[in-house]
Amino acid sequence: MSAFEKPQIIAHIQKGLNYTVFDCKWVPCSAKFVTMGNFARGTGVIQLYEIQHGDLKLLREIEKAKPIKCGTFGATSLQQRYLATGDFGGNLHIWNLEAPEVPVYSVKGHKEIINTIDGIGGLGIGEGAPEIVTGSRDGTVKVWDPRQKEDPVANMEPVQGENKRDCWTVAFGNAYNQEERVVCAGYDNGDIKLFDLRNMALRWETNIKNGVCSLEFDRKDISMNKLVATSLEGKFHVFDMRTQHPTKGFASVSEKAHKSTVWQVRHLPQNRELFLTAGGAGGLHLWKYEYPIQRSKKDSEGVEMGVAGSVSLLQNVTLSTQPISSLDWSPDKRGLCICSSFDQMVRVLIVTKLHKI
Repeated sequence: MSAFEKPQIIAHIQKGLNYTVFDCKWVPCSAKFVTMGNFARGTGVIQLYEIQHGDLKLLREIEKAKPIKCGTFGATSLQQRYLATGDFGGNLHIWNLEAPEVPVYSVKGHKEIINTIDGIGGLGIGEGAPEIVTGSRDGTVKVWDPRQKEDPVANMEPVQGENKRDCWTVAFGNAYNQEERVVCAGYDNGDIKLFDLRNMALRWETNIKNGVCSLEFDRKDISMNKLVATSLEGKFHVFDMRTQHPTKGFASVSEKAHKSTVWQVRHLPQNRELFLTAGGAGGLHLWKYEYPIQRSKKDSEGVEMGVAGSVSLLQNVTLSTQPISSLDWSPDKRGLCICSSFDQMVRVLIVTKLHKI
C-alpha cells in the first residue's frame, strides 16, 4: 500500500478540559458525545458536547458526588439514549442526560471503584434483554438488568480461598440470539476469563503475563469471532474465537504495539477487521487483521483447533505526551473518532480512506 493510499489519522478538533477525563462515548445517532471524569475537588463530572461548524459546543455539565470512571450507552434504546456509569464509590447509575438531576436507575454495585463497564441488548445491537456488566477493584464482575432493581442477574467472584484480583476491563459478546451471551473479563495479573451467561459457567481462561487493560470482541452481536486483549508492557493479543480446543483453548497472535501500556482497543464498527489501539505514550495505532487461509485444522489426535491470522500496522500517530485513556469510534459516521488523554484533552479525530481497505 503506497503512502498516498494509506489511511491518515487527523486531529480535527482538540479541546482542553478543567478536569481529569477517564472515558468518552458518542451519543448514538448524533454529532454529540459525553466525557466523564473527576474535578480536582474530588467530585465527578459528565459533560455533553456537540460538534458544530468544526468546533465543540458544551451543551451540559453535570457534577456528581463521586468521580466517574466509565460509561456506556450499550444497554439503552435509541429512543431514550440513557448513559450508564460506574463511579469511584462502586455505584452503577443510569442517567437521562435531558434530566440528569436524579438517576433513573441506581445501585451500590461494588464495594470498591467500578473500573469498567459495558452494555448489550440496546441500540439494536445484540439479541436478548438489555444488560450491563461492571468490573471492579473488589475482584467481582456483575451483570445487571436495568429493569430489575438491587440484585445482579449474575455475579462472577473469586471462589473461597482464591485471591481477589483487580478487574480492569469487561466486554460482552456472542449475543447472536435470545439465549447466548458471554462476558469476558481481564484482570491486573494477566488473567482473562470468559463467562458463559447462558450456562452460568466459566467457559475458558488464560493468562497473558501482564495486566489486561482492555478487551473487545470485534462484534458483540455475532457468534464469537475475534477478541483483542491489550496489556501493560505494550503488547496486544488477537484470539480467534471460532474454534475452542479442549486443552489449548483459542488460537492467538500477539504483537508488540507500543513502547508502553496499550490502554485501549476499539474495532471500527463498519469494518471489524480494522482496530485502533491507544498507548501510554500518547500514540494511536491503526491495525488490520488478516485471516489465515484456513481458520481451523486438526491436531495429531484429530481434534479441531483454531489457526490464528496476522496483523499489520496501517498507520500510527502521536497525539499527546500523556496516556490516551479512552477511545470511541462513531457508530454512525465511518472514520470519526474521539479520544481522551491524561493531559486533560479531548480530541475529535478523522481517519481517512478507510473505505479503500
